[in-house]
Amino acid sequence: MQLRVASGLTSEEYVSKRAWQQSSLSRCPLHPKGGCGFRSVGSYQRKQPAGLRIRRWYCPRSHRSFALVPDFAATRVAASLAEIEAAVLEAEQGVDAGESLELVARRLRPDIEVAGAVRWLRRRRHWVAVVLAVVVGLAPELLAGRELSLSALRVALGAESVLERVRELVAPQLASVPAPVGFAPLPRRRLRRSAAVQQSSGPDPPRPSP
Repeated sequence: MQLRVASGLTSEEYVSKRAWQQSSLSRCPLHPKGGCGFRSVGSYQRKQPAGLRIRRWYCPRSHRSFALVPDFAATRVAASLAEIEAAVLEAEQGVDAGESLELVARRLRPDIEVAGAVRWLRRRRHWVAVVLAVVVGLAPELLAGRELSLSALRVALGAESVLERVRELVAPQLASVPAPVGFAPLPRRRLRRSAAVQQSSGPDPPRPSP
């Protein structure tokens, strides 16, 4: 289980100060009265941002671990929320300016083939779109009636980082918000019927001997 850490630090500050060493859970989230053997089990390293470690605790009674995720870190994705937001924002602005998604993807990911770069960018756009749609349902007073684009929400919320601000605003409901902002699984794109592969019925069975 993942839990939010509101450190107020940037990723660079969090890593340089090794702030995960100060993050702590005083009691088990499932057994606040104690008696479950709740204990720290160290930390694990994230690929991105570089140098980041995540503290973990373990409850033997429920056989569950708890990880403290700082606000700048995306969940279930090896990236920061700022990196995801920057890519989606550039896609928004590029498409609005008449660029193709392929051109934006090539610019963002010159290290891989164009088809892979487009898939990479489409995934991030899909994640952000789903997260914002879910947040509208959870907290309509925040986003209802607003254009659900990062460009518009930066102005409306007065926030440089929309995704980090959204995580803060719906903190009590993060278990219901999809990754990479919340702690629910990443949203999956459904295959269109035309793209689905129909299973072959196989060869006809052999005819019985006369």
